Amino acid sequence: MLFAFVRALRPVQWVKNVFVLAPLVFAQRLGDPDAILRTAIAFAVFCAAASAVYLWNDLRDREEDRHHPVKRNRPIASGALPVGAAMTGAVVLAAGSLAVAWFLGSAVVTLVALYLGINLLYAGGLKHVVVLDVMMVASGYVIRVQAGADAIPVSVSRWLILCTIFLALFLILSKRRHELLLLQDDAGDHRAVLSNYSSSFLEQMMSVVTASTVVSYALYVVDDDTVARFGSDQLVWTVPLVLFGIFRYLYLVYQVRDARNPTETVVTDLQSVINILLWGAVVVWLTTR
Repeated sequence: MLFAFVRALRPVQWVKNVFVLAPLVFAQRLGDPDAILRTAIAFAVFCAAASAVYLWNDLRDREEDRHHPVKRNRPIASGALPVGAAMTGAVVLAAGSLAVAWFLGSAVVTLVALYLGINLLYAGGLKHVVVLDVMMVASGYVIRVQAGADAIPVSVSRWLILCTIFLALFLILSKRRHELLLLQDDAGDHRAVLSNYSSSFLEQMMSVVTASTVVSYALYVVDDDTVARFGSDQLVWTVPLVLFGIFRYLYLVYQVRDARNPTETVVTDLQSVINILLWGAVVVWLTTR
């Protein structure tokens, strides 16, 4: 049962919590041991909070998941993890994330509570409201960035916040499209809101947020405040890496057949992983030299 419980926590999805690290890097605090420690704690807090949400969602959706070709193998849907154990785990992880967040200050506690509250509302019924459902999920990414900033604490560029919003929507919309195409006529049985979407509608929204992501990131790296903070405009050379990353992700979404959702696919795609690591290395080098 322990292995099933660990699987239910979805540790592969913890990669999303790297958004917590963005303020540490872009605020040039990588040489500050205290800031690194506080950011690491914030990262762990959101890993616990996210896993609590995953457990709760899988408990709520276990019947629908049994209609999904991949999700039916999840520990709760398959019966490998008892409902009682999953519920206890969700409560302990949620409470633990809030308790640990106290060490980072009231602002971080508020953001973790907001993250948990939004996800409870989402699971409680708002996930069935078309468009609002993807915006609620996207809010979690913005909360992560702001929590990472409040944990240090530093201010966050408005362009970086906008870039986070658009990137989050891009990732979520591509996941919705993947589910719609994978499940076909059974999509509504698994996720009722999918009945209100079509692949063309999702692709139109993806086009909007894809362009917005690139533009907002480009405007961030050439913004006067960014140049003044880093004493250089060299971050502009990271834009091609961002473009490649997005184009590669679109290739995986549109051209590669995979039952896994795009986020799970990209973390096992060698070109994407190399590009992400290269982007991170270049950003760190340019912001610390």
